[in-house]
Parts: sequence; structure tokens; C-alpha cells
Amino acid sequence: MLGGVRDDVDVILEQWAEARPDLDVSPMAIIGRISRLSRMIDQELKRTFAMHGLDAPSFDVLATLRRALPDHSLSPGDLMQTAMVTSGAITQRLDKLEARGLVTRAPSAVDGRGSRVTLTPAGRRLIDRALPDHLATEHRIVEGLTSRQRAILINALQGMTSELNAGIGQRQARR
Repeated sequence: MLGGVRDDVDVILEQWAEARPDLDVSPMAIIGRISRLSRMIDQELKRTFAMHGLDAPSFDVLATLRRALPDHSLSPGDLMQTAMVTSGAITQRLDKLEARGLVTRAPSAVDGRGSRVTLTPAGRRLIDRALPDHLATEHRIVEGLTSRQRAILINALQGMTSELNAGIGQRQARR
């Protein structure tokens, strides 16, 4: 219990210590808190996106295209890898964004079989309005952390992500 503040996860850990003292449940102290924090963050971001008529996947697609310089254009495959959306969701997401006039899809000039997704001027205006509010929400979420705590957390999360990705890659290679 860092910082002297008890939470629901502390109670769960104590219950497991009593119910199954033979097991090391210490990872729950991290994973449980990350899971709870993720849900809380998602709710905060959802409110911000809704102010702009967006949801998280739509925001991610528009933001990905906005930072795709110089022409705010990507192939659907590149967009899927760069945005935080799954392959199954990308076509549906693009259909909705195109219907709203926020993106266009056109055949690729390089490869006639492929296509390019491009941010429209309306899409750029929307993401340029939404991004400052999104960042303000993220700043508010992390404002209780010192610069040092932020650096430590970033490093720890990068390490966890790297290790988990390596493990996933190894399991996929064995299949």
C-alpha cells in the first residue's frame, strides 16, 4: 500500500491471502489496478469524445490520419496498424466516417488494387477541435503525478508492454 491510501484491490488481496495463503496473488495488485484505471480513463475520454460527436475508434482514426504527413492519407492496412483499431473494425469505422464526410477513400495511385484513406477538410477541422480537449482530459487524469512519478510510470509501462509483446510473439511463432 503505497502512499497510505487503501483501495478495493487491497481488500481483495487480503481476502485472497486468507482464502488461499498458498498462492502468490501479488500480480493482482498491479493488474487489478491497471484494469480499474483503464475503465476509469476510458469513461473520462468517452465523455470528451462525445462532446465532439466521436467515439474512441473514430477519434483514433481521425488522429492517425491527421498526423500522417504530408497529405493526411494512409492505406487501410497502414491505418489499421497505426490507429488503435482492429482489422474487423476498420471497414465499419471508415464507412461511418466517410458517410459523415470526414474521410474519403480512393484507389491508390501507386497500386490500383489498393486504396487510400484521406482526411477531408471537415475531418481535419473536427480533429483539430477535439484534440486540445482530449489532451486537456489526459492532463487532468495525470495531474496528480509528479514529473518523476510520470517518468517512472512511463518506463515501467514500456517495460511491461515490451515483455508482453515479446511473449505474445513467441507464442505466435510456436503455433
